[in-house]
Amino acid sequence: MMKDVITIGDAMIAFSPSSTGPLKFVQSFERRIGGAELNVAIGCARLGLSSGWISRLGKDEFGQHIKTFARGEGIDTTEVGLVEGYATSLLFKELMASGAGRTLYYRKPSPTETLTPDDLKPDYFKQAKILHLTGIFPALSQMNVEVTKRAIKLAKEHGVKIAFDPNIRLRLWSKEEARQTLFPLLKDVDILLAGDDELELLLGTSSHDEVIKQTVEMGIEYTIIKRGENGSIGHYNGETLKANPVLAAKVVDTVGAGDGFDAGFLYGYLQGWSLEKMLLFANTIGSMVVEVIGDNEGLPYLEEVQARLGEIERIER
Repeated sequence: MMKDVITIGDAMIAFSPSSTGPLKFVQSFERRIGGAELNVAIGCARLGLSSGWISRLGKDEFGQHIKTFARGEGIDTTEVGLVEGYATSLLFKELMASGAGRTLYYRKPSPTETLTPDDLKPDYFKQAKILHLTGIFPALSQMNVEVTKRAIKLAKEHGVKIAFDPNIRLRLWSKEEARQTLFPLLKDVDILLAGDDELELLLGTSSHDEVIKQTVEMGIEYTIIKRGENGSIGHYNGETLKANPVLAAKVVDTVGAGDGFDAGFLYGYLQGWSLEKMLLFANTIGSMVVEVIGDNEGLPYLEEVQARLGEIERIER
């Protein structure tokens, strides 16, 4: 069956504290599911796209829970394996009364380390329109870098468009390691979805004009600069547009907003929309995600976005 979007990446159980303060004093947590690539797959599925996810999870209760959850969202999980001898990755969030916080990861060794280039099935890529990748997966291990390269090769062989969000997490590797690994991948990217800081790290400039000049020279079709509360900038076919931010009713959690933006942009791309309409749609989803606590709980359904945009009457759920 043809997939609109397929992605590769780790997923984990996220524990959010029920109270503020150092974790050693927190007595209870709320269990959620996290993972940037999975978030994008969920975001696409809720918008009505067909999405598939390639991953490895621990063969344990948490791994089974994540796989069942993804399947329940309508995501194809036939390429998600449960691995003996590996624990499903975990993260714990710590939140202080001031609003400051940090995240502690327990993901080494990650079950995704057992995924090899040979595990990627050419037919799975042949049946996809877009391969969405991030910089998180290759940051976890050298094997994941090789899997990413193989995925790109298969996508190119089968005419699959490649969307890439650097999603650089400096807790996972240094700036130098990130640049050395990710910069060479850019020459194969069709849709680049990145933040200002990530582009400066990868391309060595904070100038949007220079960023666009470099990405055009690389052959990147769409350069999308995600600027959070400052909106976004997009370049396509010689045209550069600045899209104003869509204000959220109340910002309660920014996690997952960038993933929601990615899903919204990919949806618009597959609909053949104008750059202006794609940016507005993606910005709107980002603003909706920050109004809800959790990694993917705020990712909206298509009719909810349409209602927010005033295209249809508000849907009551």
